[in-house]
Amino acid sequence: MPKPRIAVVGIPGKWSTEVLADALEQRTGFRLVVDMHELSMDLQQGRLLYRDQDLCQLDGIIVKKITAQYSPQSLDRLEMLRLAEAAGVRVFSPVNSMARLINRLSGTMALQAQQIPMPETCVTEDIDQALDAIHRFGSAVFKPLYSTKARGMCIIDTDQPSEEISAAVRAFMAANPVMYIQKRLNLPGRDLALVFLGGEYLGTYARVSQSSSWNTTIHSGGRYESYQAPADMIDIARRAQAAFRMDFTTVDIAETDNGPVVFEVSAFGGFKGALEGAGIDAAARYADYAVEQLS
Repeated sequence: MPKPRIAVVGIPGKWSTEVLADALEQRTGFRLVVDMHELSMDLQQGRLLYRDQDLCQLDGIIVKKITAQYSPQSLDRLEMLRLAEAAGVRVFSPVNSMARLINRLSGTMALQAQQIPMPETCVTEDIDQALDAIHRFGSAVFKPLYSTKARGMCIIDTDQPSEEISAAVRAFMAANPVMYIQKRLNLPGRDLALVFLGGEYLGTYARVSQSSSWNTTIHSGGRYESYQAPADMIDIARRAQAAFRMDFTTVDIAETDNGPVVFEVSAFGGFKGALEGAGIDAAARYADYAVEQLS
């Protein structure tokens, strides 16, 4: 049986994209990194072209990264991959699954439907309702509907003067008309990422703050550490990721006085944290999984 031809959609030159492409090449002899910026779709002829390669003629496509930062454009790019799916190409993870996670509100609603514990949340376009949420929460995290690594997020506290609170909300609202607001939790200086491949739990790593920053992301100076997740946390994460049928993902969880709460399920998952924090070679495991699925 010929070995499958599997492309990687990602950002050329970025470590996670290239290491996945390398792992696939080692197993199949085929290597193709697709920059979605150069992709074109020909509906009449049913072709999805990247340079001289029709992606509809491949066996599989692994989406490692669709854009550098989430935006509505990310969803537009995902839609183009439906043409490959319709042609019988296996897309890892399914387009429907990824699309529900790129938009924070869509992902939240799916988790809510499964009764997954999350921080108290308010979503509104009304400034008075936003101000009320801040006063109810005491300290609130305002999050864009499309963002990664805490970009664009801000903290608004009730200990600020009222005019500063109103100004901060209006500034956020100017860029984010639909405001996604969560109660800020008292966290132990870390949050956790539980790694899943094909629904199977692989391990957990922690992102630990190294500064006074309110978030623990590596983008804000955090570092990766190993962590042994308890059984109840693994069960919550397993139920959370199962709501989306992802091939590979990480579930972001925080420890609180009332038990674990889920922040989000990742549309693509993190390779570097899995490797440096948990010793999981996610690129190799994902490549093996994709080849097996197509065999």
